Amino acid sequence: MESNRRRFFKTLGVGAAGIGLATSFPASALSNGPKIKPVKEDGPILLIGDTIAVATTSYGKVRGFVLRGIHTFLGIPYGADTSGANRFMPPQKPTPWADIRPAVWLGNTAPQIMDNRYANAYSSFVDHWNYDDVSEDCLRMNVWTPSISDGKKRPVMVWLHGGGYTNGNAIEQDGYNGENFSCTGDVVFCSLNHRLGPIGFSNLAGAGGEKYKASGNVGMLDIIAALKWVRDNIANFGGDPGNVTIMGQSGGGAKVCTVCAMPSAKGLVHKGVALSGSTTKGIDKNYSEKLGSYILQEAGLKSSEIDKLQQIPWKEYILLANKVAEKLTKESGNTMMRGSFGPVADGIYLPKEQYYSDLEGFSANIPMIISTMFNESSPSRTDSSLENITLEGVKTKLKDRFGENTNKIVEAYSKTFPEKKPIEIWSLIASNRQSAINTANAKSKQKAPVYLAWFGWQPPLFDSRMRAFHCLDICFWYNNTDLMYTHTGGGSRPRRLSAKMSLALVQFMKTGNPNGTWLPEWPKYSVEKGETMILDDMCELKNDPDREARKALPI
Repeated sequence: MESNRRRFFKTLGVGAAGIGLATSFPASALSNGPKIKPVKEDGPILLIGDTIAVATTSYGKVRGFVLRGIHTFLGIPYGADTSGANRFMPPQKPTPWADIRPAVWLGNTAPQIMDNRYANAYSSFVDHWNYDDVSEDCLRMNVWTPSISDGKKRPVMVWLHGGGYTNGNAIEQDGYNGENFSCTGDVVFCSLNHRLGPIGFSNLAGAGGEKYKASGNVGMLDIIAALKWVRDNIANFGGDPGNVTIMGQSGGGAKVCTVCAMPSAKGLVHKGVALSGSTTKGIDKNYSEKLGSYILQEAGLKSSEIDKLQQIPWKEYILLANKVAEKLTKESGNTMMRGSFGPVADGIYLPKEQYYSDLEGFSANIPMIISTMFNESSPSRTDSSLENITLEGVKTKLKDRFGENTNKIVEAYSKTFPEKKPIEIWSLIASNRQSAINTANAKSKQKAPVYLAWFGWQPPLFDSRMRAFHCLDICFWYNNTDLMYTHTGGGSRPRRLSAKMSLALVQFMKTGNPNGTWLPEWPKYSVEKGETMILDDMCELKNDPDREARKALPI
């Protein structure tokens, strides 16, 4: 299905040029040329107008458009501008509007450092990121739906983008586009932007007291606000607020795990899917408060002047906070992800204990899918010489990461996967499933099932050196393999696997169980067997295929 907006406008351009050619030249000029088939009569594929795709929200009406039968609404406010006095504060409701608001273009990207974003030509080619203006007025929602007026209550998908807790946006990759998946599964697809990095996760509670008690988690509270918007409004877009699945990849996968542990998410989320990113605990409260106090010192402010942090230009504040985080990392030896800016286990908005440890909590009723990639990291992707590395060379490369355990780990993975080349052993170790297994083990103690997958499909790109890389699987789940040629190469081979995965995902959204479609029987995960669905040209169920290798990893 043709769904790429670039291809859409390109198609319009080619059509217009063709008409001009046919009417500008006499028939004799074309008589010796190629035979031109008559154009098949059809109607417009894009509809927009005064009475087309107009929906009602709690804050006013919005006008989107209909493309290929899917109603599309972009950049709907679900929260107020977060700048000035709203910085570091819980999200506020947007100001209502009287006129019909255009919802035909994407919302601003959350504040993040954009310098040199496209500096690596190969990375830019592979992911061809989409970024709009960057500002603190970024709390925006996108919605794709088959209909807004047929009275159906469709399952709802809410996508949480990747980029750790620091980068990204709701439309960063074309694989995030919700049109195909909405059409495939007759579902409502939503995606959103929210606060990130130091703007979203600076814990100033220690220095600022009660007023700033939420500051370490406002990025996650934005997501909660977005889910409340879904609860209150999605019925007007053909969706069922009582059947909401959240799904994210990388940092978005960790966000899924975190949302499912937040008491404020009760009743807002009914299923979760975490891809290539999972977590079972927030950042230590004391550490994050210390980081917050260091930020105040670096800014040259006293505790009584903390409100002045809200007036520093956002880029200047992010650079200052990142500088402080680097200092504290060196001082403490902390190696937490993304400079220590992420959800804080404050005991208020996020529990201090391990996620899912409450066997009767609301998350106990949330089924989950957890999936990772064979090759989250592929060292030879842009360095073909590494294809010929030896096992001894792999040990040397991994020595800094694993120290005295390196030899044991490399030998354990080589024994478990004897058919793999040394470069593939390196990739498997660097991409190990330990975090996903830990999360699945914790979640499996609750009564709702968790399903584990391992994606191994490899594209033919870069002489097949990309392997099953980080982010590749997103477009498969959402039936977008032909929107991401630079991930899949395109063609029927990825389409076949995508059909299996996307239909299983729709089934999971509807029932909490992915079975009943084209994948093999997929039992729920158990600690004892480690049931894992291998996603590849030939999908198959295996019981913990890397267990013996993982035993060599540090706990």
